Amino acid sequence: MKRWWMGSVVTLFWVTAASAETVMMSTEWATQACAAWNAEPMLTDELAASGWVANNKDRGQKIIQLYRTDCADSPRVELKIADQDGKAMCVYGGGVETELDLDVDYIMHAKTSRWVEMGNNEYGPMWAMMTFRLKFSGPKFEAMNNMDPFKQFLLLVGKVPSVADRCP
Repeated sequence: MKRWWMGSVVTLFWVTAASAETVMMSTEWATQACAAWNAEPMLTDELAASGWVANNKDRGQKIIQLYRTDCADSPRVELKIADQDGKAMCVYGGGVETELDLDVDYIMHAKTSRWVEMGNNEYGPMWAMMTFRLKFSGPKFEAMNNMDPFKQFLLLVGKVPSVADRCP
């Protein structure tokens, strides 16, 4: 029993240390953000029910590409969202693989400090876009019709453990 407990402490320490070293908007971060997306019913359920995930020009997926504006030399990351069993599920999080169609896909970027603020729920997506703290390309009307899920998406930045003191 003592050995199991010690192993659990070591494992917990290793997972915590590994999470703390994940850099915000890195490919590792995107993988974790994908898992966090799938654990958020507002994203998986609401974005399926509203028809958001189905608006994909028959490609079977929507793409969200993200980056930190003040990390100019860093690559973008992307999340691929697809309808799976009636839910808007993230099926890939990592480096960019997809050519975007901005009629249905999104690009979002902001300064690191702004991503942190949005992830900490200091303000929502409407304020972020109106004040140009969040730069946004893609179907704006569609995003406006899904403001509650959009807010939950921005909160993922605060839910995925990461460091923001260096660029990916």
